[in-house]
Amino acid sequence: MKELKVDSSAVAGQENAKFIQDVRLRKISGSLNLASKTLQLMKDLVAKESWKTAEALLTLIRSQGRFLAEALPHDIVVANTTRRVMKIVREEYDSSRVVQFDDGQSIPSLHKLVTQGADPERDNYSKPMPGLKDALMDHLSEIETELETTGDSISAQAAEHIHSAELIMTIGYSRAVEKFLRKAAETRPIEVVVVECAPDCRGQQLAANLARAKIQTTLISDAAIFAIMSRINKIIIGTHSVLANGGLQAVCGTYSLALSAKHFSVPVIVLAPTYKLTPVHLCNYEQGDFNILGNTEAVLPAKSSAARFTKAYNPLFDYVPPELVTLFITNNGTNAPSYIYRLISELYHPEDNQL
Repeated sequence: MKELKVDSSAVAGQENAKFIQDVRLRKISGSLNLASKTLQLMKDLVAKESWKTAEALLTLIRSQGRFLAEALPHDIVVANTTRRVMKIVREEYDSSRVVQFDDGQSIPSLHKLVTQGADPERDNYSKPMPGLKDALMDHLSEIETELETTGDSISAQAAEHIHSAELIMTIGYSRAVEKFLRKAAETRPIEVVVVECAPDCRGQQLAANLARAKIQTTLISDAAIFAIMSRINKIIIGTHSVLANGGLQAVCGTYSLALSAKHFSVPVIVLAPTYKLTPVHLCNYEQGDFNILGNTEAVLPAKSSAARFTKAYNPLFDYVPPELVTLFITNNGTNAPSYIYRLISELYHPEDNQL
C-alpha cells in the first residue's frame, strides 16, 4: 500500500489559522509569547517546506508573514519577527556566498568594501547555496534563546538605573516593568507609585504583585498623576511597540504621564525588548489605523440614560512622541530615542519594511 503524503503547506496553513484563533481568543497573550510562537512557525516553515534557493524561501516567509500580519494588524511583534527572520536569511546567504567564493580572503579589502554596492551578485538570492538550511536553523535557535533571556537581560540593568530610596512611577501592567522593579528591590529599598490606568485598571494587578514582593507600593488614579509628579524621581514604563522615529505606541494614559514628566523634568525610561522595535512610522492619528477601541461599558453603561445620546470611545493606546522619552533600555543595552533608527537598521533589511 502507498503511504499518503501529508502536504506540508496545508499543515502550515492549519497551524497559522490555529495561532490566529488562539491570539484572538486570548489563549496566547503577551508580546514575548507572540514573538516566540511566530518564530517557531517560521522555523517549521524553514525546516519542512520545499525550497531550493534563498529567494524561494524569502517568498514563502513573506507570504506567511503577510498573512499573519493582516490577520493580526495590531500585534506588531508578529510582523517584526517575520522581518527579523528575513534579515537572517539574507545574512546567512551572503555569508555563505562570501565563504564559498572568497574563501582565500577572510577580511574584505578596502576596494571591495567601496565597490560592494556595485556587486551584481550581492542581492541575487536565486542561486542554490549548500548548507544554507542548517545555518539558518542554528541561527534561528540562537534567536530563540535570545527571546527566552530577554527579560533577564533587561532586569539585570535595574541596579544601574534605580538608586536607593527613589520614588518610581509606572502605569498599567507590564511584565517587564514588574521584573525590573523586583530586581532593583533585591539590593535597595525603593517605593513605587502605580497609576491604575482606567477603565481597565490593570495597574491594580501590578500594585498587588509588587506589594506581595514586599515593595512599598501606592496605587493612584489617572487624575492624580500631575498632582504627585513633583515628588517622583523616575518614570519606568513598558510599551506595546517602538516606532521607527523613536515614538511609542503605549497604553492609553502614557501620553499624559509623559507630558507631566516633561513639565517637572522627570526622566522617562522605557523598557523595550528588541522584538518591539518596528520600522513602521505613524502615518496618521486615525483611531482605526493606529488604535484599538475597547469596550466602554465600564465608563458608560449601555443601560444608562446618557448612553442614548452620547458617543463614548475607549482607545487602548497612546502615541508618545520621542522628545518625551529620555532613555530606552533594551536587552542589548541603553539607547537614546535618536538612536532607534540605527537599531532598526541592524535588525531589519530595508526591503522587508513592507511585507
